[in-house]
Parts: sequence; structure tokens; C-alpha cells
Amino acid sequence: MKFHLAINMERIDDTLDMRDVARHTLEMVQMADAGGFRIAWAAEHHALEMTIMPNPFSVLSWWSAHTNNIRLGTAVIAAPYWHPIKAAGEAAFVDLISGGRLEFGIGSGAYQREFDRMRPGLKQTDAWRYMQEMLPVIRELWKGDYEHKGEFWSFPTATSCPKPLQKEVPVWVAARAPITYDYAVKHGCNIQSWPLTRDMGEAQLYMDRLNEAVANNPGAKRPTMAMMRHTALYDRKEDWMVPVRAAQRQLSQFENLFKNMGDVENGFPKSIPFDQLGNRAEYDPEMLSRNLMFGTPDEVIAKLKEYEAIGVDEFIYYASLGLGLKEQKRSLELFCKEVIPAFA
Repeated sequence: MKFHLAINMERIDDTLDMRDVARHTLEMVQMADAGGFRIAWAAEHHALEMTIMPNPFSVLSWWSAHTNNIRLGTAVIAAPYWHPIKAAGEAAFVDLISGGRLEFGIGSGAYQREFDRMRPGLKQTDAWRYMQEMLPVIRELWKGDYEHKGEFWSFPTATSCPKPLQKEVPVWVAARAPITYDYAVKHGCNIQSWPLTRDMGEAQLYMDRLNEAVANNPGAKRPTMAMMRHTALYDRKEDWMVPVRAAQRQLSQFENLFKNMGDVENGFPKSIPFDQLGNRAEYDPEMLSRNLMFGTPDEVIAKLKEYEAIGVDEFIYYASLGLGLKEQKRSLELFCKEVIPAFA
């Protein structure tokens, strides 16, 4: 099993200096680079302090200047917010200046709140159509001159300038629905899946969808399957509630964004009160500790072996989740020193 780091610049409130957050994010990526992680991922989000990534290509360019080996990926760009020519050129530029380390992740976007501001009138549930039109266009632009007449974009002959350094840039899609697994297999894309806070049954469901998509497309190469979980390691078992409390706080903000249930003030989503949540069982402390990648190094190794046993190829360590900066670094240090060697 190989390992990836997904990390955002993140502020839960305004007590943290943004300069400290930015410095911390880079230092975490440098730790992952030195510790044997294969890929570092930057997301795309807008007008939210809890996920500060307005342009993942800018962030990856920054990381590339301060790392040596780790590959650098978008997880993911939101296709409806981009023009294909701009996305192709931005991605190719990162590949060029990083020495051919780009992993290109593309998706439809996450929160309706963002769509209401970035693409007013577009429903998040319809955005997958933009992703499915954009990806083949970007691949053609990377090859050379291409003219496009599509549903969402049309343009005369153009190409990507610059071109990627890699002959074949690895492409990833974020997948949960069966239609996306089928699309990934048909189009030679690797897959990122995120079971949120649900148990191993959800992870198995995603593996079943992948296996079904492979079976339905004879001759297609099986894509790499990477599973993401919020991750926090600690030295003592009695510290198990530290990441759980942080998770409960931030997940109540995620609930606001996913369901448009509350206000966002100056970039900070309001937490939804516990008694207003219809899915309160998903915030149970023991459930969160069990389902997320929380634990001592030995406990995390045991959990990862469960994912390995069902066929997951690579694991995405989703950092932060409201943890303090010191706790985040200690967690990643433990993972690099004690967990990764167990899978060498």
C-alpha cells in the first residue's frame, strides 16, 4: 500500500494567523515528502476559511519549489468553475516546473453554496456533466491543436501552452456513484473515494462498484483505487477523544455546507447545533474513533490492513480536521516513522 497526503490551509476561527497556517501546510507537505508519501493533494474551494484553496495549481507550484520527490495533485479541480484551455495550461505548467510530478484530479465540485456564487443557477447534482465533457477536451489540448464544439464550451482551434512534461499525465476522478466508476474505467482514470464518517461497509460498497465497472468493461485496465479518511495518530490510547472533539466541531460545519443549513460569516461556516442534526448517530464519539483513521500507530496499522484486504491500493491521509497545528505534526510524524514502514 502506498500513501498520499491531502491537506488544505484551514482555519476554524480567526484566532490563527493566516501566515502560520500557510507555513504549517508547506511544512506538512515537506514532512510527507521526506517520510515516503507518494502524492500530496490540494483541493479547490472558494470563500471558505475551513478549506482555503482558491487555485490548487498555485498551491502545487508553491509546493513544487520546496519538495524533491513527492508527486503533486489536484483533488480535485471543480470543472464547472474552469475553461478547458485555462485548466489545461495551468496543469501543464505545474507539470513542467515540478519536473513531471503532476497528478491531475478533476471532479464536479462539492458544496451548493459554492455553486451559488461561482456558477449561479447550476445545481451541484448536475455538475458531473461538466466534468465528463471537460476531461477529454483537456487531454486533446495537451496533445496539440484542437477545436471543440460541446454542450458547455465551444472554441476555435487552440492548444495547451505549455505542454505537460509527462507523455501521459495520470488522471484521477473523485467517485462515489456507480456512473462515475464506470466513467473512470472507460476513460483510463484512477479513482479517489471518500466514505466520509461511515463504516467499512461503505468502503466495501465502493470497491464493489469498482469491480462491477471493471467487469462491465472487458479489456479495460483496472484503475488505481485510493481511499481517503480523516487521519489522526496519537501516542497514548487515553488521548482518543482529542481528534474526536475536533472532528465533531468541524463536521458540524461541513453539515452546514453540504445541506445549506446555516450562515457563513466572513468565510467561517456556523456549526449546526447537535439537536438540529437529523444524522446525529454519525457524530457518536466511539463511532467516529472507530470509522475514521484515528488511533495509536498500531491501531492505525490494523485499520489500514483491513482496507488492503478488500483491495484498496493506496490510502489518502486527510490531515487537519480542526486539530491544532502541533497535534497535526505529531500525527504525521508518527505515521511516517511507525506506519509507513509496516507496509514497505
